[in-house]
Amino acid sequence: MFIKKIGIDLGTANVVVFVPGKGIVVNEPSVVAVSLLDNKVLAVGIEAKEMIGRTPDTIVAIKPLKDGVIADYRVTEAMLKYFIGKVSGKFRIFRPEVMLSVPAGITSTEKRAAIDAAIKAGAKAAYVVKEPILAAIGAEIPIHEPHGSMIINIGGGTSEVAVISLGGIVSACSARVGGNKFDNAIADYIKRKHGLAIGDRTAEMIKIKIGSALAQVKEDYMDIKGRDLSGRLPKTIRISSNEVTEALQDELRDVINAIKKVLQDTPPELAADIMDKGMILSGGGALLRNLDKLISKTIDVPCYVADDPLFCVARGTGKALENLDIYKKTLVSSR
Repeated sequence: MFIKKIGIDLGTANVVVFVPGKGIVVNEPSVVAVSLLDNKVLAVGIEAKEMIGRTPDTIVAIKPLKDGVIADYRVTEAMLKYFIGKVSGKFRIFRPEVMLSVPAGITSTEKRAAIDAAIKAGAKAAYVVKEPILAAIGAEIPIHEPHGSMIINIGGGTSEVAVISLGGIVSACSARVGGNKFDNAIADYIKRKHGLAIGDRTAEMIKIKIGSALAQVKEDYMDIKGRDLSGRLPKTIRISSNEVTEALQDELRDVINAIKKVLQDTPPELAADIMDKGMILSGGGALLRNLDKLISKTIDVPCYVADDPLFCVARGTGKALENLDIYKKTLVSSR
């Protein structure tokens, strides 16, 4: 296969791969199953996620990215090799150019680690671009205009908030809160209030099915199964959407505080632009019901969810790759 360019949204929760001309070709969890006996990678992505909470002592399911950056270099390299191979095919003639998304607050060491991992995984050249820029490009925000645009990208590990003007980030804040923290908060709340232990996958399902950032007059309900902490036996309980809202209060407050901090650091002219145009929400966390309404209500600035928010960053990598000459000078770090 003659695939020369690959864009990868290297997220804490999911890896989304974009190929120019083809669109989104892979969307799988950022999970790798490793055998502890021989240190061998057994499964990657969907197959590995199925193993979470279900493995024997000799197998561990690892999430190699923490808060958007590489926590386990070797496993990240194996994961990138798997996804690049899946897209390019085993018998590829060309080594592809790869573009990776990285958090806005990334250090030069973390940046270098991401580039090195991509090169060793089979890339001819690797570029890293800050997530808010890619999310803005993917959300069709005209980033090169002399106007302030605000993007709030809520991923699995981090929430990246940035004001962009003339192709660069004017002010930004990265909060270590995202979809994974939402899941943990729900699990902790249910353990505390109902004495029921649930797994990460159940917590994520609750968030997706009945989660809401604002309390609702007409509540939704869901039956969940877990382990009763008093009797240590399986048990089923019913929880409401307003309980989920209550569970998420601290995490949502952290997101709001990050938005406030960025607005406080934004020059008045650009702040006026944002008041007029509103803020754009992207990332998987943007799918939490009523989050845009909560932000609009709290900040008193309009807030809108981007089209297909989960794939904004991946689409941004594709557009940046298609126009590499334009973006190479101003946005991209490479090797």
